[in-house]
Amino acid sequence: MNIRVHKFGGTSVATPELRTRVIHHIKQARAEKCALVVVVSAMGRKGDPYATDTFIEWIGQNGHSLSPREQDLLLSCGEIISASTLSSLLNEEGISNTVLTGGQAGIITNNKYTDAQIVTINPARVREELEQGNVVVLAGFQGRTTEGEVTTLGRGGSDTTATALGVALEAEVVDIFTDVEGIMTADPRIVEDASPLETVTYTEICNLAFQGAKVIHPRAVELAMQTNVPIRVRSTMSDHTGTLVTNIHEKDKVAGEVGERVITGITQMANVTQIKVAAKEGEYDLQFTVFKAMAENGISVDFISINPSGIAYTVYDHVAEQARDILRSLGFEPELHRSCAKVSVVGAGIAGVPGVMSRIAEALTEKDIQILQSADSHTTIWVLVKGDDMVNAVRSLHHKFDLHKAYI
Repeated sequence: MNIRVHKFGGTSVATPELRTRVIHHIKQARAEKCALVVVVSAMGRKGDPYATDTFIEWIGQNGHSLSPREQDLLLSCGEIISASTLSSLLNEEGISNTVLTGGQAGIITNNKYTDAQIVTINPARVREELEQGNVVVLAGFQGRTTEGEVTTLGRGGSDTTATALGVALEAEVVDIFTDVEGIMTADPRIVEDASPLETVTYTEICNLAFQGAKVIHPRAVELAMQTNVPIRVRSTMSDHTGTLVTNIHEKDKVAGEVGERVITGITQMANVTQIKVAAKEGEYDLQFTVFKAMAENGISVDFISINPSGIAYTVYDHVAEQARDILRSLGFEPELHRSCAKVSVVGAGIAGVPGVMSRIAEALTEKDIQILQSADSHTTIWVLVKGDDMVNAVRSLHHKFDLHKAYI
């Protein structure tokens, strides 16, 4: 069988009009003689009746003391409602289908309720339904333990469901349908002339996602990358094939001196605080003491820079005061720079190409934007700037690397 997996997010199934578009895409796949698994998220977003965040609010309004196991029982209902609704619409169109929960589809997880990890998948029931000619409508975001307990997979769980099942079924492609026309070179709300990308590598989209882009969850991409299952990020409202995520680095289609596309996109993460801690003379265990204290208090650290004179790192703004108090209790006097932004320049072509950091510095200097801290890897260069400079930083970098010239 030529198997495809379609995943429709909450915004794609939120209204009757959008659900009509979902049916349209299902009909297209069937016309192309594909066996089809359709993974759905809970309908809508916070405030909508059956959205996951609405269920979370409901818990808070009713005692706020539901155990994690029972939370998962409640949170899994949103996707089941969505899948059952779609099943009814498919029946009306004469399209044979079967609804399965994550557990019924063979998705086995550990018992970390509300943020479970997939341990294994036995897709035998899914294959059986596909062989009978049924569309399998699968409730995303959920699985079950070996003891039969219902679990949910945390943020991005439906993306993870779709790609994990695509891997298990050896699908020809996993289509992630969302409310944007594929992956863009920057956030179009910030950069008006951001361009859609025809292809990106698994590594590039993981870095874009980890650094602030919200199109697809990086955990889902990592699963697909293990066996090279292609992913397409597509718009529910369009028939365009969107952006292909694969392991092949696309050659730059814009004429220029560099043959390969060096930079793929610019992304940003706001509301972070830079913390600097100076080392005393002969104090060589500073980094261990500081980061152990952060870990013991559940504070995630990022953008770490260590040198003999001290350390610098970032935390989210909402835990900055807690981090400061912890450090003071250990005898340190940390220096805090609040409301900063981390801007990331991502591209699989960065490695070994001279002058990339020079162009970044040039772009920011031209706009009088101070770089508070920087770091790099073989696919990403990060700069920390003041929060007020974030928008201008993203725009100037996007223009400096000619990302306004469309790739498709």
